[in-house]
Amino acid sequence: MTPDEYVEAVLDLVERIPPGRVMSYGAIADALAERSGRASARLVGTIMARHGGAVPWHRVVASSGRLPPGHEREARARLRAEGTPLRGAGVDMAAASWSPEETM
Repeated sequence: MTPDEYVEAVLDLVERIPPGRVMSYGAIADALAERSGRASARLVGTIMARHGGAVPWHRVVASSGRLPPGHEREARARLRAEGTPLRGAGVDMAAASWSPEETM
């Protein structure tokens, strides 16, 4: 998979995350690792920062549930509007995490 194809795969997966659910940067990297040969949460974060504006970027959070840095207020408002389970300053990962296997 070329770097451009990987960017598209990340964005396609983010578009599939249902409202009210989230994935972590690492979970996205893991979900694409076998077919892409890449497994870097940091790379997913970079892709989201550079190319994620057209997808539901607010549904991608840190594995701890921390909201996207610098966009916490807007992400919280969007997640709350979708009914995403929140806890403290972030997302309740036990209740809100989503995996692409859930749709299979």
